[in-house]
Amino acid sequence: MAIKVTMPRLSDTMTEGTVATWLKKVGDKISEGDILAEIETDKATMEFESFNEGTLLHIGIQAGETAPVDSLLAIIGNEGEDISALLAGGDAPAAEAPKAESKETPAAEEKTETPAPAAKAATELPKGVIVVTMPRLSDTMTEGTVATWLKKVGDAVAEGDILAEIETDKATMEFESFNAGTLLYIGIQEGNTAPVDSLLAIIGPAGTDISGIADNYTAGGTATASAPATEEKAAPAAEKATETVAETSNGGRILASPLAKKIASDKGIQLTQVKGSGENGRIVKSDIENFTPAAQAQPAATATAAAPKADAAPAAPKVFVPAGEVFTEEIKNSQMRKIIAKRLAESLFTAPHYNLVIEVSMDDAMASRATINTVPDTKVSFNDMVIKACALALKKHPKINSQWKEDAIIINHHVNIGVAVAVEDGLVVPVLKFTDAMSLSQIGASVRDLAGRAKNKKLGPQEMEGSTFTVSNLGMFGITEFNSIINQPNSAILSVGAIVEKPVVKNGQIVIGNTMMLSLACDHRTIDGATGAQFLQTLKQYIESPVTMLA
Repeated sequence: MAIKVTMPRLSDTMTEGTVATWLKKVGDKISEGDILAEIETDKATMEFESFNEGTLLHIGIQAGETAPVDSLLAIIGNEGEDISALLAGGDAPAAEAPKAESKETPAAEEKTETPAPAAKAATELPKGVIVVTMPRLSDTMTEGTVATWLKKVGDAVAEGDILAEIETDKATMEFESFNAGTLLYIGIQEGNTAPVDSLLAIIGPAGTDISGIADNYTAGGTATASAPATEEKAAPAAEKATETVAETSNGGRILASPLAKKIASDKGIQLTQVKGSGENGRIVKSDIENFTPAAQAQPAATATAAAPKADAAPAAPKVFVPAGEVFTEEIKNSQMRKIIAKRLAESLFTAPHYNLVIEVSMDDAMASRATINTVPDTKVSFNDMVIKACALALKKHPKINSQWKEDAIIINHHVNIGVAVAVEDGLVVPVLKFTDAMSLSQIGASVRDLAGRAKNKKLGPQEMEGSTFTVSNLGMFGITEFNSIINQPNSAILSVGAIVEKPVVKNGQIVIGNTMMLSLACDHRTIDGATGAQFLQTLKQYIESPVTMLA
């Protein structure tokens, strides 16, 4: 029996989606878990998998077209099955999809009331020419800065090639091409900043005359203008997609079905630790269900090994300063630095901060860590122990795990801990989802993996979103105590200092002990002093006696 597949809601704010690429064509056999298409949402381009088996009988939204959530996307059924009744129940343009491709485009144009400038742009675009715009690489990104162009005008571009490195409000990320051709035009030069959807580049056949396209380009006309070229190349793109994904998977991109991602997130499993059994190493549902922690050793070791390579880059030569002369140097602010300045200023001046400081004994924690690390393929740091203790303490004190809104306080009963990581251009905060459900060894492997990829600019936007609490540790630099600015919308951030050996009083005697200072910065709008103090007491108990974390 034929089944209607509708445009999915792939994010909580999504109202419509654009089909970027179809990876299957009418007549193809579909298995459960196969990727049907790549769909652009308001946050990212995501793979959409089939939850049904059969033959793809109809495509309702062509590549490059945009449609509201729940619109008819496709029909899957038995080969040769009559689907006229299903088409009659849908939109009229969708019913015309089985006709020749040359008649599909006019139908779509009649249905969509395209503004006159966009329609004009569509007629002016030469065949095969694609307009590439500044992508939205995070949910909060409004503009981006081109850090580096990795291709120049005249270079051949293949699907999956990295075009440029783009600075967002969260990180510097590689931007890959989803089209093949020749780079005909660069719209935003290195170091320049432009809003999302601005003209970034033009790709097309070598020698194509693109005069006037850049001057007449307006944001919003791209989808209409590029749709015909995308439709003509939909089938070849589907054929190449598998190869492209295989290449990018070796460069850090993780291939996993949405269902596998959801199950892994629920179980607190890092996808980098799972070996995929699907096509081109793609992670599927069964891989997550059959995953055992023993598979962690190799990815963790790889991430750890990658970090020294990044650090091994030759240091920039020091600037010579003549004695007795005034000398200044101006360094242009990166997009990340601008956003860090903006966000932290907003946090400090809008949230009434106060700090609570507590000293904890680390003697038992040091003995416990030494014992844990005798287990083969296990490496746990003191920071991992602090993160685990925070996760358990937050479950007991959910008011700390909150965020302020003008009309309400949101209490988060899930625990997602952000871990502050210093990178070359500033600071990023990768997030450990459902930290309370993770073991110490899982936390350790995940933090090393995320930190390594953060320094190599391989983190995805989704890996830096959704934190409910943040931990910042400067103990490795010998800092004994410091106060942090709250990472909003969190209500608190914990600052972790170095472990110090010093005289302490135990049982009325002065002995040598090891202590560590913890400072909790709280938003007074959501957390009262007594609430913060109670949280620190619980945290102290867990850290000073790690065995209590097993209770």
